Parts: sequence; structure tokens; C-alpha cells
Amino acid sequence: MKILKEFYLKDKCSYLDNKKQNLHYTMIDNCTSQHCNELVERGYRRFGKMFFRPICSDCDECKSIKIDVENFNFSKSMRRVIKKASNIQSYIQKPTLTKEHLTLFKKYHLFMKDKKGWKYNETSPNHYYDSFVTGDNEFGYEILYFDNDKLIGVDLVDILDNGISSIYFYYDPDYMNYSLGKLSMYNQILIAKNHNLKWIYLGYYVKDCPSLSYKSHYKPYVTLDGRPTLDEDYIYTDKQDYKKE
Repeated sequence: MKILKEFYLKDKCSYLDNKKQNLHYTMIDNCTSQHCNELVERGYRRFGKMFFRPICSDCDECKSIKIDVENFNFSKSMRRVIKKASNIQSYIQKPTLTKEHLTLFKKYHLFMKDKKGWKYNETSPNHYYDSFVTGDNEFGYEILYFDNDKLIGVDLVDILDNGISSIYFYYDPDYMNYSLGKLSMYNQILIAKNHNLKWIYLGYYVKDCPSLSYKSHYKPYVTLDGRPTLDEDYIYTDKQDYKKE
């Protein structure tokens, strides 16, 4: 394992209007599963070989959140989503890059541009590879969703010693009636339960950001206190004010 570089970036906040963000980035070559787990537990996210987390001095709205798998129970509505998608096949494998991946990735982001006003930038094969394929090492995987032979969803995850870190999911908007976003999360939870993994790491929950506030619907969950360094212990708490939404 080797740290290639570290840097800090200040920019307009990606989640909240009229705010600035300060991010700490560290690029790691051949990161081990254990080290990745230590970083994720302390609020870092991974894209390729790059790990990052917010370190904003005047804001702590980004809450690292993880689902308590052992105590998670599927409701009737959740089971209906799973049952409705019984004709959809899923496969787990190491991350790959195909023409179908890029076509689906573009289609999804053009849809989100129209639906939610996301900024759209064309993704090159190199950019996709650097973000979602490289850096997988011993722990990175993709869960592919198919309708017969048609790729309709890609779920990028890290399967770590203590849980599954959910990195990114994109899907075919033509299949919205299958609630693929929810389906992918339920499948992650089922995989974790079957392998006795304790957590689903969901990244950041931001109460006033619609694209991230949905994460509080997956109960029970806990959130990280502060921004502990690798030399410090991390503490997750079950704060009731985050459960009253």
C-alpha cells in the first residue's frame, strides 16, 4: 500500500446552496481491505484510488451514516419491491468497463439532468475507469442487473471486513417502475445478512439535501461523531433528532 498524494480542495458545496465545501483527498495505490475499512469507518468515500471526506470548519451537515444490518427488518412494501423484480437477474463480479456500462451511465445522468437539474458532463472511458474500476483491489465489486440480456443497473460496492460500502448506483430510467434504487439497497442488505456483515455504509446523509436525505429511511442507522483521524477511535451514535423525519 502506498499513498500517492494528498491535497485539499475548496469549492462550492455539492449538497447545500450558498455554502462552500472543503474536502480532503488522499490517493492510495494497492489499498488493503483493512485500511479501506478504517477509512470508511471514519467517514471517507472511495472512487477509484481516491479517498475523500469533507472537513468543513463551519459546517457538519454531512453525516456519515451506516445501516445496522442485524436489526434491519424488511417491511411489507420492501418485500413487494423485491417480489415485483423477481424476473430481474443480478450478478456480482469485479468491476468492468464495457460499451453497455458507458451507454447506461450516460442515459441515467441525462435523465437526472432533466429530472433533478444535475449538472451533466460527458464521461470518457478513462474517467469511468479511474472512478469505478481501478482501485478495486481485493474488495471492490459491481452488482449488475439485467432484464434478459439487457443491462439495466450497475451497483458499485466495496465488500469489507465489517460491511458493504455503497459507492454508486445508476440504472435505466425506462425501468423506474421496478424501483431499482431501492432494490439495489435491499439486495445489499440481503448480501450482508447472508455473510454476517454488520453494516451497510451509505456515505453521507444531509438532512436538507433531497438527493441524500432519503438515507434516513433505512432504519435502524447510526451516524459518525466528528471527523476522527486514523489515530483516533471513531464513535457512531443513534441520535433521535435524525430519526424524527
